[in-house]
Amino acid sequence: MAEGVLELTSATWDKEVLQSNGLVMVDFWAVWCGPCRIIAPTIEELAKEYTGRIKVGKLNTDENSDIASKYKIMGIPTIMFFKDGQKVEQVVGAVPKQQLKAKIDALLGS
Repeated sequence: MAEGVLELTSATWDKEVLQSNGLVMVDFWAVWCGPCRIIAPTIEELAKEYTGRIKVGKLNTDENSDIASKYKIMGIPTIMFFKDGQKVEQVVGAVPKQQLKAKIDALLGS
């Protein structure tokens, strides 16, 4: 994983996401997913830009299908935002960086 990006698993999910204070952005992805590879550098850039303000993690849906099922992930990449352990927002697909930045800024401001 890139600097500033946590590798999330079923074992670390509760601690790193549900019990976290503040904003957590989770990228649900898989190795075989082309759009996931396209958006990966954007996720890494955002992790660096928002260091200390948000937590950024990636969850491999193939290796952690229980979490993917729990959140009804139908398409990947899916970017989910959690605030103080509660899911507050979700974006599906390889969206532009500006769109994710706007979401993060809005969620940090609220």
